[in-house]
Amino acid sequence: MTVDPLSWFRDKAEELMSQALADLSTDKHLTMEKPPEGLGDFAFPCFPLAKELKKPPGKIAVELAKSIPQNELFSKIEAKGPYVNFHIEIKMLTDTTIRSILSWREEYGTLDEPKKTIVLEHTSANPNGPLHVGRGRNPIIGDTLARILKRCGHEVMTEFYIDDMGKQQIALTWGVDNLDIEVPDDKKPDHQMVLFYQEASKLLESDPNVQKEINRMLVAYEKGDEAVAKRIHDNCQKVMDGILKTLRRLDINFDSLVWESKYVRDASVERVVEGLRKLDCTAEDDGALYLDLGEFGIKDQETKFFLTRGDGSSLYSTRDTAYHLDKLARFDEAVDVLGEDHRLKAKAVGICLKLLGSERVPEVVFYSFVSLPEGKMSTRRGRVVYLDELMDEAVGRARKEVESKRPNLADELKRGIAEAVGTGAVRYNIIRIQAEKPLVFKWKEALNFEGNSAPFVQYSHARASSILRKAKDLKDYDPSVLTHPSEAELIKALARFPSLIKTCGDNMCAHPIASYCHELASLFNQFYRDCPVLSAISPQLVYARLALVESSKWVLANALDTLGIIAPEEM
Repeated sequence: MTVDPLSWFRDKAEELMSQALADLSTDKHLTMEKPPEGLGDFAFPCFPLAKELKKPPGKIAVELAKSIPQNELFSKIEAKGPYVNFHIEIKMLTDTTIRSILSWREEYGTLDEPKKTIVLEHTSANPNGPLHVGRGRNPIIGDTLARILKRCGHEVMTEFYIDDMGKQQIALTWGVDNLDIEVPDDKKPDHQMVLFYQEASKLLESDPNVQKEINRMLVAYEKGDEAVAKRIHDNCQKVMDGILKTLRRLDINFDSLVWESKYVRDASVERVVEGLRKLDCTAEDDGALYLDLGEFGIKDQETKFFLTRGDGSSLYSTRDTAYHLDKLARFDEAVDVLGEDHRLKAKAVGICLKLLGSERVPEVVFYSFVSLPEGKMSTRRGRVVYLDELMDEAVGRARKEVESKRPNLADELKRGIAEAVGTGAVRYNIIRIQAEKPLVFKWKEALNFEGNSAPFVQYSHARASSILRKAKDLKDYDPSVLTHPSEAELIKALARFPSLIKTCGDNMCAHPIASYCHELASLFNQFYRDCPVLSAISPQLVYARLALVESSKWVLANALDTLGIIAPEEM
């Protein structure tokens, strides 16, 4: 769909290098790299040729560079040490990039890839209380990945898998049925229900009678006791209503909610258990069926992966296997976003899927936990910072900033700006950290409104919008007048956006989009500082710079949208 401005230059560089290599009578392929700042736009390292050609890489680079004919797409092709470097002709890149952006606008960065159907499961938090900041990392990563994959041209379905059959959910219902707890009326339903869960969890650990009662409810539920099932479902639904309301505030929505109990009711779990029971790699321990992971090369940890309890009732792993068989039958690919503590479980479910005849397994994106300076967050123990609290604090702080800087704005506009800035700051500060890296939650960092933050990027978009509102008109432009280095750097960054989307989709990672947003906003601000727009020295330069401002506005908006963050017209 969208033209990738860099692709023409990249493809031509590859073509020219391939011809030069053929002239050296070698069939080797050199991998293109991004050279350091100031050394061009594409680089080909010549190290792989040294052994075959019996020459130093630097000498090979000189020979290759000399043999490549000049081309209108490149201002210079030169050898630098053991590399052949290509410098893009900036005027051609400027014209290609700006015309592409102003033609495609909100679709710029949406690719015309071979379309696949992908089911992306994320969040899937236990419905026993509100999302805390640690759990909040999952939906923010998952939703951003879904947005990236959609921009890559795929048909993406997002799903929340509701674990309504786990012991935690039984404990919640037992608490509601048996505990007399005063619940504040002004709290969301998930914040009300968690009080019952936390107290019931304490009793579950200390009172054997409570343990027996909860186990009895669990068995009755799995055997189809309708009265127990209704109470559990109703309580889980109340928590889910609160969780989904929290996520909608972050513009995170789901195409489908899948209840775990469905796979027990339709006998899918029973078929999984019986299918695995027939295999030599499964055995029983006191009536509980398990899979011996040692036979699949998994060592240095407990290798018994249990599939049922001793009484025959199913475990999360068997129900999860049934769910994945269903997903893989409905879609070309399945992607799961899981905490790092699920690595072994995910690997074991993948083994079960293959043993049951599935040719595919889900691709799993793991993320490290969010902790507090004093330790790991825990809903059960009440040691948490809830996502609702974080958003309220962020929006409140943003409102104070708006009040101090723009006191005369209408109240409705102040509220809208504060909500966009506050929730944007929450999403950005979580997604900017690579998923695999641990994140220690600190209020000061989470509410950062300067530097590498969403408000910094949002303000750049608002600044571009303000410039365009002040312009009398926008006319066609001459790219040759955009000669300032700050203009060139901004244009190169704008041109990279479609390629970045493809890379993030291929590698299933989201944090580079945040880095790109910060870089693009910084380059736009530098351009604004160095290059007067409305007061430029000639009408031709005014029109050209306005086109560059409008292009920057579109790409900032598209990049923020990929992160699920509002791009405000004013701040």
